[in-house]
Amino acid sequence: MTHNTPPPPGLTGEPVYLDYNATTPVDPRVVEAMLPYLTRFFGNPSSDHAYSVEPRSALAHARAQVAALIGARADEIVFTASGSEADLFALRGAVLASGRRRPHVITQVTEHPAVLESCRALQRLHNARVTLLPVDGDGLVDPAALTEALDEDTVLVSIMAANNETGALQPIGELAARTRAHGALFHCDAAQTAGKIPLDVTASGVDLLTLVGHKMYAPKGIAALYVRDGVRLEPVVYGGGQERGLRAGTENVALAVALGAAAQLAADELADGAAVRIEALRDDLHRRLADGLPGRVRLNGPRQERLPNTLNISIDGVAGHQLLAAAPAVAASTGSACHSGAHTPSPVLTAMGLDAGRALGAVRLSLGRWTTSDDIAEAATALIDAASTRAGATASARNSTPREADITVDGTGLLCVTLLLKLRDRIQGAAPGTVVHVIATDPVAPLDLPAWCHMTGHHYLGPVPGDDRPVYAVRLASSERRTRPDRPWHRYESGH
Repeated sequence: MTHNTPPPPGLTGEPVYLDYNATTPVDPRVVEAMLPYLTRFFGNPSSDHAYSVEPRSALAHARAQVAALIGARADEIVFTASGSEADLFALRGAVLASGRRRPHVITQVTEHPAVLESCRALQRLHNARVTLLPVDGDGLVDPAALTEALDEDTVLVSIMAANNETGALQPIGELAARTRAHGALFHCDAAQTAGKIPLDVTASGVDLLTLVGHKMYAPKGIAALYVRDGVRLEPVVYGGGQERGLRAGTENVALAVALGAAAQLAADELADGAAVRIEALRDDLHRRLADGLPGRVRLNGPRQERLPNTLNISIDGVAGHQLLAAAPAVAASTGSACHSGAHTPSPVLTAMGLDAGRALGAVRLSLGRWTTSDDIAEAATALIDAASTRAGATASARNSTPREADITVDGTGLLCVTLLLKLRDRIQGAAPGTVVHVIATDPVAPLDLPAWCHMTGHHYLGPVPGDDRPVYAVRLASSERRTRPDRPWHRYESGH
């Protein structure tokens, strides 16, 4: 079977790699396929002499391989330099080609930043209106909500096939059908999906689809956009006539060949049942963790309708970044973002309705071509040990008796993001067992202090009864005094 191919040199030894959704190692067979086009076959595929013949043929063959993976025609594939570029190409191209004075774009709140930021740019630069659809507790879009959002100015709907954090699979066929029935175009970012489960652009009815090389064992720097025949897009790069006139610039033949080879390998693996093997390993990992940490492991996202390689879980009593820091034998990701040492909950999990504590506790374990049963056993043991150790340390800290440290962080009015991050920094930097005493809370401040304190091992006492001052303030009490004698109060005004 295909997965028995020896792994790349970078995957030999520890840590166990469970971050395939972030990037995949380049398959040695892909490297072998592309090397001649970095050395011997250097010619420009657009030239008219002998040196162009092999590069031009290889480019056409790669285009056909990519098309075959998703059930498209070769002339419907446009090579790009990244998935983010392909997403921008689809959104900007459709909006500018529409000719609408106030074009309307619909996407979802948990979409990839490449789409969300492109939408914001279209709002800012091209007078577009953007609607963000909500998701349910599994992270799925309700097709009825899409239908309600469509209007006469809607030119494009963009919904990813699978979420990169939870693996949740959207009902793309139904969403695309409702969109096209309304007369709008449907774009699907399938970066996480291509090569992991079967894709057919004809059956799904999508007009535009993004796939990405480094998510499917090709190098970084190569991707493709499927553009259904007849769909009009404004070019993403102007100049010569390369890529159907939609993306000028001499093609990177070596990287295109790499993507084509990766697509062919993925198609062969799918036919060989690789998805079933990966799913069994994923479920084995989940079972081991649940058995080793009874009552503490919570699945984030759908149990059934998700990618076969993705497991997103929260473990009660430990933050995701703390868990992975305590388990260096495992390479995986959290959905949280870190700003100046302070972690914020994943926007995806927050949009699904998860509380801040559970969202901060999330880790994404994503399997791939070279994941083995031994890897699963080793990773499960390391994570169980780390979670047990962290939970014990947190419980011990909470049982300690703190002393007042007289630290207050406050700001007036509506709080800016900078103030919230400073507040998180101060809480996180306090000694274990700190009491976080809320003096007053600005009701619009987007911070869940109880959950934050829980995840960082501190005590939360709640607001002082009857104190209705319009400020956001926190008093910390700790076994260590953390203020200067001449400055017992630390104040951060809103907006600074």
